[in-house]
Amino acid sequence: QVKKQCDQKLLIRMKTKCVPCSLNLDTQCPAGYTKITSGTGTPDCRYYLEIKAHTLSFPGCRHRCVKEFEQPECCQGHWGPDCMGE
Repeated sequence: QVKKQCDQKLLIRMKTKCVPCSLNLDTQCPAGYTKITSGTGTPDCRYYLEIKAHTLSFPGCRHRCVKEFEQPECCQGHWGPDCMGE
C-alpha cells in the first residue's frame, strides 16, 4: 500500500491584545488556540490611553498563542483531490 496523502502540520502563532500587565492574568486565547505563556504574559508591548487631547503610551503585556493545523497535501508523485498516482 503506497501512501498517497502526506498532510503537512502547520503551527499558527498569534499574540493577544496589549493590556496592562495586571489585567492580563485572565486573558484567554481565541477558541482553538493554546496559550503558551503563563502568568501576566510577555511584557513586550505598549498600549495607549487617550486622555482629552493627549494619547499616553504605557508598557503592557500580551500572551502568545498557538494553533496546530493540518493542511491536506498529496505525497510526491500524487496529485488531485484524491491524490491519484502516475
